[in-house]
Amino acid sequence: MKAMVSYITIGANDIDQAVAFYDAVLGALGNQRVWQQGTWAGYGPEGDDHGVILICAPFNEEPARPGNGVMVGLHAENPAQVDAFHAAALANGGACEGPPGPREAYGEGYYLAYVRDPTGNKLSAFYRPV
Repeated sequence: MKAMVSYITIGANDIDQAVAFYDAVLGALGNQRVWQQGTWAGYGPEGDDHGVILICAPFNEEPARPGNGVMVGLHAENPAQVDAFHAAALANGGACEGPPGPREAYGEGYYLAYVRDPTGNKLSAFYRPV
């Protein structure tokens, strides 16, 4: 079965600030920047040449701004990756929206952290044992 989502774009007003943030945050989850061109950058696993998460200036040339109720949830392989994701976000211009820890209300074994990137977009990293 193919993945339901092909890619996600996240708006950024300052591509240099954004790639510094996303290099660290997505790197903590085992991904990397696979390309950058102008005001666009693509991130994915090693060997990917397109990217699953694309960082970009909005096409309509208006300022990027976070969507109310929009959040990107990113898979982590273990709680240590969630912790590293959160630490990388805070060290690279992000803000805490919920520290790493268990979220028993979501179900047994859920471990999450919530952050905002420098533009204000909300992200989470989550681990859930299968």
